[in-house]
Amino acid sequence: MKALKYEDVCLLPNYSEVYSRVDCSTETTLCDKKFKLPIIPANMKSVIDMHLARWMSENDYFYIMHRFDSHLADDIGLANSEDWKTISFSVGVKMQDKIHVMNIGKSSNLRVDFLTIDIAHGHCDRMKAMIEHIKKWLPETKIIAGNVATDQAVRDLSDWGADVVKVGIGQGSPCTTKYKTGFTMPMFSCVKKCSNLTSGSWEDNSSEEVPIIADGGIKHNGDIAKALVAGATMVMAGGMFASCSDSPAASSSIGDVHHKAYFGSASAENKGHNNNIEGKLTNIPCNNMTVLEKMSEIKQDLQSSISYAGGKDLDAFKYNNVSYVEV
Repeated sequence: MKALKYEDVCLLPNYSEVYSRVDCSTETTLCDKKFKLPIIPANMKSVIDMHLARWMSENDYFYIMHRFDSHLADDIGLANSEDWKTISFSVGVKMQDKIHVMNIGKSSNLRVDFLTIDIAHGHCDRMKAMIEHIKKWLPETKIIAGNVATDQAVRDLSDWGADVVKVGIGQGSPCTTKYKTGFTMPMFSCVKKCSNLTSGSWEDNSSEEVPIIADGGIKHNGDIAKALVAGATMVMAGGMFASCSDSPAASSSIGDVHHKAYFGSASAENKGHNNNIEGKLTNIPCNNMTVLEKMSEIKQDLQSSISYAGGKDLDAFKYNNVSYVEV
């Protein structure tokens, strides 16, 4: 069976009873918290920083702060002192990450709503150990774990204690994993296989339904609807936010065109060295929009997608309501 990228799929419209697409709701829920949109800026240095994270929290958008060059306890302390609506950060699986988690756990006054264990290959022993470590020290924190690309990995991470699983390996535009290692899975098929829309409830009922974040491969706003049809609960995108005028990505001019420096988490630019590189720097044209303007555009386009799907909210994309054709 052919594995499909988002661009390999066209969604087919359903009969709509919606008077106007502006009446469609794009609100979503993740672990009992409500957000305005099912879209997340990628937790990468060239996409999000503390300033943007604060703004997104204040405006009821979901975010995940990246784990690079950060002082986790200090940043979480700042978010608590300013009483952010949602406090959502990232960790790795190294000893220093475990120490950070332990220290935060010992500070009983610090709230952490979501903690994302963010590693390249999340289906591994170190992921299991880190989930257990967070469960011990931060039992009230919701754990997002990834990245993975198989339904068995989703099953295992869920069984280990992850509340949400981030799906996608080698599909982001600044990621070179698929070229350097040969391992990847095109995103539409990856999300569909990993989500419960394909597998239904797990055959042995060992895992409850687990929300999926589709991470990578988003080129156009319409791809968000495709990811949701495939079974994602939320969608993570990098380039469309890094290219915003107020993103933390460094700016430059190439000829008469304003560009932003967008690089992968496993790139030399992010790591500061050239060992085990699976990412690259890409200079992408600036879209001349602020993040707020991009969010507004995504909302409008997603409202249109909901109306084409024949619904009034994001449930229109669920339960195999929307058919598609391969192109």
